[in-house]
Amino acid sequence: MSDKKAAGSKKTKETRSFQAETKELLNLMVNSLYTHREIFLRELISNASDALDKVNFQSLTKPKILEENADLKIILNVDKDKKTLSIYDNGIGMTYKEVIENIGTIARSGSKSFIEKLKAKDDVELIGKFGVGFYSAFMVSDKVVLISRAAGEKIGTRWESTGDGSYTIEKIGSEPRGTRITLQLRENCYNTGDPAEDFLNQYTIQNLIKKYSDYIRYPIEMDFYREEPERDKDGKIIAGGKTETIIDRKTLNSVTPIWERNKKEISRDEYFQFFKHHFHDWNEYADVVHFKAEGNVEYTALLFIPTRASSDLYDKNFARGIQLYSNHVFVMNDCRDLLPDHLRFVRGLIDSPDFSLNISREILQHNRQLQIIGKNLEKKVLESLKKLLKDNRKLYEETWQEFGKAIKGGIYMEYKNKEKLEDLVLFYTSSKEEGMTTLREYVERMPAGQEEIYYATGKDIETIKRMPQLEVFREKKIEILYFVDKIDEFLTQNLDKYDDRKLKSVTRQDLKLEEIIGDKKETARDKKESQKEEKGKDKAGAEDVFKKKEEKYKDVLAAIENHLGEKVAEVRLSKRLTSSPVCLVTTGSGVTFNMEMLLQGVNQPSAPARKILELNPDHKLFSVLEKLYKQDKDSADLKNASEILFNQACLIEGFELDNPVEFSQHMGELLVKAYE
Repeated sequence: MSDKKAAGSKKTKETRSFQAETKELLNLMVNSLYTHREIFLRELISNASDALDKVNFQSLTKPKILEENADLKIILNVDKDKKTLSIYDNGIGMTYKEVIENIGTIARSGSKSFIEKLKAKDDVELIGKFGVGFYSAFMVSDKVVLISRAAGEKIGTRWESTGDGSYTIEKIGSEPRGTRITLQLRENCYNTGDPAEDFLNQYTIQNLIKKYSDYIRYPIEMDFYREEPERDKDGKIIAGGKTETIIDRKTLNSVTPIWERNKKEISRDEYFQFFKHHFHDWNEYADVVHFKAEGNVEYTALLFIPTRASSDLYDKNFARGIQLYSNHVFVMNDCRDLLPDHLRFVRGLIDSPDFSLNISREILQHNRQLQIIGKNLEKKVLESLKKLLKDNRKLYEETWQEFGKAIKGGIYMEYKNKEKLEDLVLFYTSSKEEGMTTLREYVERMPAGQEEIYYATGKDIETIKRMPQLEVFREKKIEILYFVDKIDEFLTQNLDKYDDRKLKSVTRQDLKLEEIIGDKKETARDKKESQKEEKGKDKAGAEDVFKKKEEKYKDVLAAIENHLGEKVAEVRLSKRLTSSPVCLVTTGSGVTFNMEMLLQGVNQPSAPARKILELNPDHKLFSVLEKLYKQDKDSADLKNASEILFNQACLIEGFELDNPVEFSQHMGELLVKAYE
């Protein structure tokens, strides 16, 4: 472009000074507002795109405005010899007066109050003001030169500044319509040894365009230079021959973003290719949520539900969030305010012309727009998950294995999430060898008379299956949910009911076991004794039989409880054991055994679970205890046997013994007496 003065113009170059605060203001702009200095390119490209929008809009009423140059585009040029980077657009351009006004926006706003707001990092609404993005150029430049000619004008304007609080401006001869900004780059912006910080590297520029401005609606072009060696007629390289510089002009951006296309015209493979390259996930996604919202807030959403969790999904520093675009311009990588934490595995983006941005465009203001969008996004994602659960159970279960803990965490952390998420939760279950079940499916399978939903906790399914507390459930084919995730039992603090049915641990004292054992028959021993005591009477029911046993053995139980002391809250007969001699259960409130051990594992102090020792009155070992009691209720043998059974029950639950040496001694003494 020519820097000649306009023919016949009496105007000469003049130097203008900004207001006194401008130096301080520019320093704040460059050093405080932008986290990454590469942002300058995004800002200048965005300004160029705005200029192209304006000339395009003006051409609707003035078609001739584009006759001169109708092919709207942005052109970048790197000059390694001069150490310059230039950005040109054939947009609306600016007049001499407009250059002063538009770039002078900062100067005119440079009041003390404005500077104080910037120092305090308050949100200052200046988006769309040319000067804001334009001055980010001084983060990387020693000098900035702007040449512009407005559409319909014959004379151009040249503006130049080193960012020292003053600038020069002059009218120049005829120039192409639009604006060219040339940056004289600082040495630390190309001579760094780091390609990512080398703004004279054509591939660095290409990558930045892909990152920030890939979906600007106009082509962004740049010449790429490569050296080709001289070849003979057969195409072979001539040793010592000359080299030729080849120039290839490339379009750096995609122009039309996939989310702006009609989703009916987008194939699954196109979605997958975008998901793969944009979010660097090479696994197939489970579902896509793509919609456009209009009304008070206009935006387009493109969200993906992955099938695989990233390795750091459950780390506290996991970088979650949705990408934000404003009019196709990348603004933020991880906006955490749009989806709740339990949906942090969702990947995607939101593009809206209505976003209210602060001066740097890097931080979205917290406002009602975000609340409206976030609420709608959460609803859409949950609808997608429920549909996936219904239509593709296998894929949902695979996805649940990856992200289920996050969704469970949403219920545990917030009671208000219970209703939203409870129908999405899956558990392993005793009713299925493979696969999982929902709470709804469990309730639908419950037999008549069962009032509670039963679950058992353990480190894995095989450990749970070996629990003695499950014996009566297994015998009567009552379904048990297997809680194998550490969070599962904590989940019941909020998910304590489903469909008005309580979730109850099989280790709780207050289970409604009568509904399970109601048809349990008397044992041969019970029947024989019952016939002796109540000859000629009707056979007693299962509950009456149990009550008789409790009455009969109450003194034996009291003696064992006395020997164990504070180790147990109670010793009683068990309704739930059919083959094992002993088990532990907890009281109806307070922490369970599993919860106590989990809290200990994370050094979280809590009151220990209150232990109730349950004994199987039909097991041979109980007969031994009864015999020892009858011989001498205060004997060391009865005490040792009581201690051994209690410690056995503790080991079954996974507790460490308080005194394993004593336990070993008691076992040794018992074996000696048994085999002497």
